[in-house]
Amino acid sequence: MKTLVFFLEEPSAQKMLEGVLPRLIPADIFVRYVVFQGKSDLEKQLTRKLRYWQLPDSVFVVMRDQDASDCQDVKTRLVDLCRQAGRNDALVRVACRELESFYLGDLAAVERGLGIRGLAAKQGQSKFRNPDRLGSPSEELNKLTNGMYQKVAGSRAIGGYLNLENNSSRSFIVLLSGIQKVLGN
Repeated sequence: MKTLVFFLEEPSAQKMLEGVLPRLIPADIFVRYVVFQGKSDLEKQLTRKLRYWQLPDSVFVVMRDQDASDCQDVKTRLVDLCRQAGRNDALVRVACRELESFYLGDLAAVERGLGIRGLAAKQGQSKFRNPDRLGSPSEELNKLTNGMYQKVAGSRAIGGYLNLENNSSRSFIVLLSGIQKVLGN
C-alpha cells in the first residue's frame, strides 16, 4: 500500500488537507501527517525526518507558507533540504503568502464552512480573483468573516467544502495537481 506523507509547518494545513484529500485521492492510499511547530522547525528537522523515514512505498509532500519571503527562495531551500536527505522525488509546494489564500480563492466554501451568508457573492471582487497576491490573506479572511475565522477550527470547517476544480488560488490548484502527479494519477 502506498503512503502519502505530508510534512507541514502547522496544524491548520493538516485540517484543510483532511477535508480535501478524501475527495482527491483513491481510498487505498494511506495518508500520514508530520506537523511541525512553524516554518523554522520544519526547515530545521526536515532533512533528518526524511532521511530516516522507514515506511516503504512512501511518497512525500512538503508544504509551507510563503509569508513575506520570496516564493522561489523558499521552494529552492526546501528542495535542497529534501535533496540532502536523498529524497529528490519529494514534492515541494509553497502556499502563496498563506494557507488562507486557498480559502479566499473559494468564498463559497468559506460561506458554507463558517455559516456566513453572502461571502460567495464577493468572489468577483478583484482582490479575490487572485488571492495569492494579497499581502496578508489571514488578515483579509479575518476581516471578511468579522473575526469568526480561527486558523485550526476554520481550516477544519472550510477544507471539506473547497472546490477542487474551481479555486482562484493558483497555488491551491498547483498543490492538488502535484499531489495527483506524485501518486501517478
